[in-house]
Amino acid sequence: MSIKNKVDFAVIFTVKNANPNGDPLNGNRPRIDYDGYGEVSDVCIKRKIRNVWMYNGHDIFVQSNDIKVDEYRSLAERKKESLGAYKTVEELRELSCQKWLDVRSFGQLFAFKGDSLSLGIRGPVSIHTAVSVNPIDVSSMQITKSVNSEDKKGGKASDTMGMKHRVDYGVYVFYGSISPQLAEKTGFDEEDAKALKEALVNLFYSDASSARPEGSMEVRNVYWWEHNSKAGQYSSAKVHRSLNIKANVKDIKNFDEVEIFVENLEGLNVEIIEGM
Repeated sequence: MSIKNKVDFAVIFTVKNANPNGDPLNGNRPRIDYDGYGEVSDVCIKRKIRNVWMYNGHDIFVQSNDIKVDEYRSLAERKKESLGAYKTVEELRELSCQKWLDVRSFGQLFAFKGDSLSLGIRGPVSIHTAVSVNPIDVSSMQITKSVNSEDKKGGKASDTMGMKHRVDYGVYVFYGSISPQLAEKTGFDEEDAKALKEALVNLFYSDASSARPEGSMEVRNVYWWEHNSKAGQYSSAKVHRSLNIKANVKDIKNFDEVEIFVENLEGLNVEIIEGM
């Protein structure tokens, strides 16, 4: 049975000497807005959630090539080989939502070349772009590679120059919601909501890379508001605004330099979970 009540949530995480989400149109520098605030796209956050779900044994449709757990080389092939026969878009919706947790959570567009049926599914889980509390400082360093990538007769190893970018320190926050109305259409239930909450707490599990060394990205707190009705006692905007994050200094270098206060909303309790 799908979830009955609306849910709002928020996640605060820190970045230290890491690139949380490089911008390919800007030399893979950490994403920032025009005012200097750091950003991590909602697509990047959903990718990390999907990865945690995969590690936890859930069936996921949009798998990352570097950690995929099946033999399929494309989304079209995964859909074709996994769902079997269906004749209507209603059957396609039902089968895909039953099969894949990310489809019944985030939705999915099924429109592939050669398909006679196409379908767009709206998911109940919406996630905002993460934004830093203060403007961030981005440091860059030059790196070199001193080996040949290919064999060359009589060739000597010649240095190849490159750049690596990182956020020195940043405190980021993102918000999200779960819609019971859309959950009814995809079958997103209480167990799925529990899986989402666990993924948020463990967002950076096995996410380490050269750009994000182990321990450089850390979930500090997850805030989880469960309303008592489908529509919710308050709007998502008001609930998200009840989380107040204030920096005590201009340049944050430590999480202790940030004050966090959750405004009380009558009749709506918040569950606060510390990151792992």
